Amino acid sequence: MTSEARPAPAKGPAPVGFQRHDHDACVGGALAAAEALCARKGLRLTPVRRKVLELLLQEHRALGAYAILDMLREAGFGSQPPVAYRALDFLAEHGFVHRIERLNAFVACAHPEKSHSPAFMVCRLCETVAETRSAPARGALGAAARAAGFQIERTVVEAEGVCPACADQAAS
Repeated sequence: MTSEARPAPAKGPAPVGFQRHDHDACVGGALAAAEALCARKGLRLTPVRRKVLELLLQEHRALGAYAILDMLREAGFGSQPPVAYRALDFLAEHGFVHRIERLNAFVACAHPEKSHSPAFMVCRLCETVAETRSAPARGALGAAARAAGFQIERTVVEAEGVCPACADQAAS
């Protein structure tokens, strides 16, 4: 995928992941924002954690822990699985990445500065992931939960389909 075809972070509730943008500015801006957020919260964005986040931002698709570990090894970092898992645990705990259940993989968060309930659109062909915000407590699920006296604490919303780029390729 060329840098022109990479997805861009969007503002507001629009999906992130299937739009053209300046990829270098996207990655650089997201890393700078992560560093600033860590500084404000007193968190340590170690070189390994930063590299894992950078790898996920570069790809704009979900990556499994072992794929990340291979990339870390190529970049000169440790080659033991705990290296990747510890970095992913930290990044997930602090909202910098999300786990994509369907793929057993991770993707960089499009909105790390805000507490939110994300929904993901996963392309079944190229595995690009677009993140958007969801409001499960306000929809049918929220109504069902309220009727049952249940308090929703966490949801995972993942839709599988075909992204615009793959749909265009299939149409040509």
